[in-house]
Amino acid sequence: MTAKPDTFEMRFTSTPRGARLARRLAAVRLDAWGIPYGTDAHDAVVLIVAELTANAVRHGHVPGRDFHLHLHAPLHDHVLRVEVTDTRGERLPRRPTAPRGAVDAEEEAGRGLLLVSQLAARWDWHPRPDGPGKTVWAEYALGS
Repeated sequence: MTAKPDTFEMRFTSTPRGARLARRLAAVRLDAWGIPYGTDAHDAVVLIVAELTANAVRHGHVPGRDFHLHLHAPLHDHVLRVEVTDTRGERLPRRPTAPRGAVDAEEEAGRGLLLVSQLAARWDWHPRPDGPGKTVWAEYALGS
């Protein structure tokens, strides 16, 4: 865990339990940074973290390997960045094809990145620089 006031990062087991813990710790950290529970920004960022960590577990799982969560909220900026790194490089995220605002509430699978694309100002992925895998990131505009 990093102690900088604008950064939080930690490795989690690549399991549903690890994804839940990442989501909970992100929620606590956001509140500590002045993005309180129950606000639109808090709920949106926690949902982004939940979707990206669930995808890391579901699609990026390699037995015996963890995923890494990195939150960065520069004190002078109004953009919070979420990064989730896994160790599986051959399963890459695809861009959602549904138009903005067309999330099917009945559809349970395959909508994670569609939700992320609707909540985040922008998102993308890049190869992991220090080994196999990839980092999926999203930026959320906090407002002025």
